[in-house]
Amino acid sequence: MNKQIKNIAIIAHVDHGKTTLVDQLLKASGTVVNMESDRVMDSNDLERERGITILAKNTGIQYAGHKINIVDTPGHSDFGGEVERTLQMVEGFLLLVDAAEGVLPGTRFVLSKALALNLKPIVVINKIDRKDADVDRTENEIHDLFLDLAIDESQLDFPVLYGSGRSGFMGFDKNATSGTMTPLLDTILATIPSPHNKDDKNLQILVTSLTYSDYLGHIAVGRVVSGKLKKGDNFVICRDGNIGKVQKATKMFEYLGLQQVEQDEISTGQIVALAGFTEEPKIGATLCSPNAVDPLNYVNIDEPTLSVYMSVNDSPFNGREGKLLTSRQIRERLFKELKTDVALRVEDTASPESFKVSGRGQLHLSILIENMRREGFELQVSAPEVIYKTINGVKHEPIEMVTIDVAEEYQGPIMENLGRRKGIMKNMVQHSHGRVRLEFEVPSRCLLGFRSQFLTDTRGTGMLNLLFHGYEPYRGDFETRNKGALVSMESGTTTTYALDSLKARGILFVEPGEDIYEGMVIGEHSRENDLDVNPCKGKKLTNMRASGSDEAAQLPPVKKMGLETCFEWINPDELIEVTPASIRLRKKVLKSSFRK
Repeated sequence: MNKQIKNIAIIAHVDHGKTTLVDQLLKASGTVVNMESDRVMDSNDLERERGITILAKNTGIQYAGHKINIVDTPGHSDFGGEVERTLQMVEGFLLLVDAAEGVLPGTRFVLSKALALNLKPIVVINKIDRKDADVDRTENEIHDLFLDLAIDESQLDFPVLYGSGRSGFMGFDKNATSGTMTPLLDTILATIPSPHNKDDKNLQILVTSLTYSDYLGHIAVGRVVSGKLKKGDNFVICRDGNIGKVQKATKMFEYLGLQQVEQDEISTGQIVALAGFTEEPKIGATLCSPNAVDPLNYVNIDEPTLSVYMSVNDSPFNGREGKLLTSRQIRERLFKELKTDVALRVEDTASPESFKVSGRGQLHLSILIENMRREGFELQVSAPEVIYKTINGVKHEPIEMVTIDVAEEYQGPIMENLGRRKGIMKNMVQHSHGRVRLEFEVPSRCLLGFRSQFLTDTRGTGMLNLLFHGYEPYRGDFETRNKGALVSMESGTTTTYALDSLKARGILFVEPGEDIYEGMVIGEHSRENDLDVNPCKGKKLTNMRASGSDEAAQLPPVKKMGLETCFEWINPDELIEVTPASIRLRKKVLKSSFRK
């Protein structure tokens, strides 16, 4: 054994406290003394804004003469590809579970992936200082989950710690209110096996992620599975039976805290970053010695379930707000994303200006689009479509496991709504504090538009979690949206006078003074049909005045349509126009006479 190294991943459902726990481990070990902010591992702007982890990241700490390499993983199932590839770098994992929320779909998803790789578990019940924490119930749920998912009896033997990542304590007393992180660090050393020392074997470095530096070029991040590599040594890239050119290791780094520490030699068990590539490496490739090629197997990533078509922006406002407009620029950006996102698929279409992009879910695709618009891209996005499969001659569709936590007073409308959406109830559990947990299996296509309706039905107090369940036979047709669109029949600037006369027709998406064009969707009609309207009409001035008629119009607040809201709302005959400054909805055919 290489006893000085421990490799662990931290896995959990979204927002159960993984990144905050990493902060505390960095502090407790003394690796980072002065932390400038919380959640230091969330380096991406979108991660900090949304409070979620999107990209898996590596760090390392020194404790009691050991080097502990830590991988912080996403909790949302849309980013499951990040979890699946990074779990191959470690021997064990910390399963983090919120003491109040208990086991959720994301918990089941990440735990099943970790146990399938036969990794050693440590369970941490986090946030025990919450007022609504129910530690005993949560612990029972965890044991039931392990019984359901374990593939070997040895996986049922694991330590359980209790604490609060935010307050900085972990221990074996479920009633504790203070303490340190030392019990958790000691448990990691005692429980997680060290990597087997294979320094005398052939060189094998498994590439699990890629980065790029303007100074060093392509950088591969991965784990040294066997052998040694010194600075200046040669290696080759092996993947899918292909062997690349001989290349030289010019720079090698190990992770420590928030820094990368340069190394002259790397060996078995280390998680490293390697530079010196003359040809681009790929995720899942093995770096081998040129005279002993021995590639490793790479775990298969789950297939995408949702697709959209991204195309060049051809609206009347194209080129106003973005700098990257052409199909060549969009194509290059999408195929660049493929190199680092293993769960994404991009295909060319019959049109050179349109590309089919497939991902794990709405959030997966919307994060990509949001990043592109921040980089200066303009593009159009179609309504999302689920990916069907034909199995034994029968049409199958993706099914989601939907877990809902709501107050008992709202369970009736939720059950009725999901029943209409082809949902089948699988479980219902009464919790304390007058809340109930409902579990349904619902077709993915029927959930488009459900989230916003769910928030309305529960007055914003409900919790909704989705997890891909599998493919099942098609459950029949379903209309996703039962309201039409208010479509502008003129190009110009919206006026208060015109919008005031339209407010009774439905919900508006635009405010007075906004530039619009013919065919742009400016609101949701209160009825099922689309309605062509003129939101630019001005009031005709006359000499006549009437008491009260010239008072300022009172417009209701407009509905702000973010990217994910648009994904839920849009119909197949509509497009989302995405620019760095705006997100607009429009009809595919702009002229009303042509639509009719």
